[in-house]
Amino acid sequence: MDESLIKRLEAAVTRLEGLSSSGGGNNGGGVVTLSRGGDFSTDAAASDPSILAYDDLISQCVGRALTAAEKIGGPVLDVTKIVAEAFAAQKELLVRVKQTQKPDMAGLAGFLKPLNDVTMKADAMTQGRRSDYFNHLKAASDSLSALAWIAFTGKDCGMSMPIAHVEESWQMAEFYSNKVLVEYRNKDANHVEWAKALKELYLPGLRDYVKSHYPLGPVWNASGKPASAPAKGPPGAPAPPPAPLFSSESSKPSSSSNQKQGMSAVFQQLSSGSVTSGLKKVTDDMKTKNRADRSGAVSAVEKETRTTKPAVSKTGPPKMELQMGRKWAVENQVGKKDLVISECDSKQSVYVFGCKDSVLQIQGKVNNITIDKCTKMGVVFTDVVAAFEIVNCTNVEVQCQGSAPTVSVDNTTGCQLYLNKDSLETAITTAKSSEINVMVPGASPDGDWVEHALPQQYNHVFTEGKFETTPVSHSGA
Repeated sequence: MDESLIKRLEAAVTRLEGLSSSGGGNNGGGVVTLSRGGDFSTDAAASDPSILAYDDLISQCVGRALTAAEKIGGPVLDVTKIVAEAFAAQKELLVRVKQTQKPDMAGLAGFLKPLNDVTMKADAMTQGRRSDYFNHLKAASDSLSALAWIAFTGKDCGMSMPIAHVEESWQMAEFYSNKVLVEYRNKDANHVEWAKALKELYLPGLRDYVKSHYPLGPVWNASGKPASAPAKGPPGAPAPPPAPLFSSESSKPSSSSNQKQGMSAVFQQLSSGSVTSGLKKVTDDMKTKNRADRSGAVSAVEKETRTTKPAVSKTGPPKMELQMGRKWAVENQVGKKDLVISECDSKQSVYVFGCKDSVLQIQGKVNNITIDKCTKMGVVFTDVVAAFEIVNCTNVEVQCQGSAPTVSVDNTTGCQLYLNKDSLETAITTAKSSEINVMVPGASPDGDWVEHALPQQYNHVFTEGKFETTPVSHSGA
């Protein structure tokens, strides 16, 4: 018999034996072990090239961030360990994806619960009293939203494509990562290394991984086991009725006879003197008009106390809406770090008023942006057609990720402006403002941000019939 034919028969027998031992499944290739129902076994899924590549991402990029965090310690190390835990949780989900059918929305929520639980742990570290490492914690916590690319189920799911989602998620985290770089670039190289390692974990790390293996989202196993929806507990007991505002006795309506009887008793006690018998008599020397220490003049201390008492400001309700299809109004937002305007176009404007301790991200090109009477406000935007205006603000931070022809700062104290390489030609106009700093990228792609302080003092000299104005330069003695 032909030797090649014998080899083919032996290979066919070996394949049939493997299929029979695994329950008769068939994947068309015969090289990957199958379990009952035709889904991947755990060992086969774990050895898939995409899973092995994810292991490399964890060992290299996550490992670098952990190494830098160990040199810092404290909350920075704790939150970095949570980041590592989140990536490990996503690896387990990727293995399960290869064994599971595509779930519905309820099943998807239960499927992703392990990853969501880890991200909630990171978010909890940013709550409460703000620590010295708040920017580290916020950068790490916000970055974990990039892992939600695994929830992409199609163009109609309301999410960006996986690659774009990773990039957009990092943009919000980069706002806080840049603050770490600026704060520690001349103080502690370990913090700078940590911030750079965190960025490289996502860009290019996770982005390139998704681009290579899951550009269109996770690939579910059509012949795998169904995804289990989150277990529903027994229906809870109905909520108890709200407690009455008053006791049962006071809530009972009293009759008119009882009211008359009660009032007559009071007048009877007053007339008899039983109520006033225990009161002390006020003598002449106890009266205010006769006391030297209680003159009618208001002391200087009392005047100062009354005049320095801050007035209570009345603000309207929080608002974030598109008005008449042309203007986005973001007003009176306090402590909101996740404000996002995603659906906008170049004919619309954005007006931010009266916000405090909040962060707004504007995704897309708009006509112009105005920030008015805001305190500790951060704005991240892509492109503006006309101008970005900052008016009557205190301690604001603005990051331009695209281009802006003009940035104007008027009557503002404290403004940190970040420009990228595409917006270095932006014209910056300042008036009645102080503490204006502009951050620009370094000469090299991996270089640190370079800070430039805009002058706020000027020297005016009358020369040859006109005034010449130059910024005041300060030099150490």
